Amino acid sequence: MLEMQDIASYYGNTPVLQNVSVSVREGEFLAVLGRNGVGKTTLLKTVMGLTDRTEGRIVLDGKDIAGAPTHERALHGLGYVPQGRGIIPRFTVRENIVMGSFARRDGKREIPDLAFKLFPVLRESLGRMGGVLSGGQQQQLAIARALAVNPRLILLDEPTEGIQPNIVEQIEQAILRLNREHGITIILVEQNVAFARRAAQRFVIMEKGRVAAEGEVGKLTDELVHRHMAV
Repeated sequence: MLEMQDIASYYGNTPVLQNVSVSVREGEFLAVLGRNGVGKTTLLKTVMGLTDRTEGRIVLDGKDIAGAPTHERALHGLGYVPQGRGIIPRFTVRENIVMGSFARRDGKREIPDLAFKLFPVLRESLGRMGGVLSGGQQQQLAIARALAVNPRLILLDEPTEGIQPNIVEQIEQAILRLNREHGITIILVEQNVAFARRAAQRFVIMEKGRVAAEGEVGKLTDELVHRHMAV
């Protein structure tokens, strides 16, 4: 479904990713792991066209989108949940979600029922400002906004980071349901190895802007984790 071939990605003149090749099949769940600062977030931003410059090929459904602007990439069914959530605090919950629908090809401007099935609290909060929600509720809102894209592929950047424990499990279960029950392809940047092992079919470990290890999740051994993720 998505294939990145020999990618170099830059902020200014500084290369953050070098010679990176990563692929994900339709309906698959791919976990991207690694220490802080190794290029995981930049990998997702590169898919979305949010770095300053990219070299290499990004092929989505057989079409090279490496030269396309971000809004055109979103129209291909890419949903993005960034690190820090990216909620607009002075927009209502409804406005934040509907904003995602502007990336729909069919022109519908609506909140998907699936968002309320996964996160019932959002239905009760539609008129509230996004900025007054708790961190966990804002993360649910960010995922709901991505669902408004009607996505085939969702990129999630550490969606449980800094979230209160009682909501972490709800968010993890929602992500699993999106993949298992609704067939949405997932690329998840994550530090929680236990969740990655439980959720993903395949993994990629990043190290200094390159792919250091990859494979089926059953090959994500403790030795690999210690070598590439221990602080």
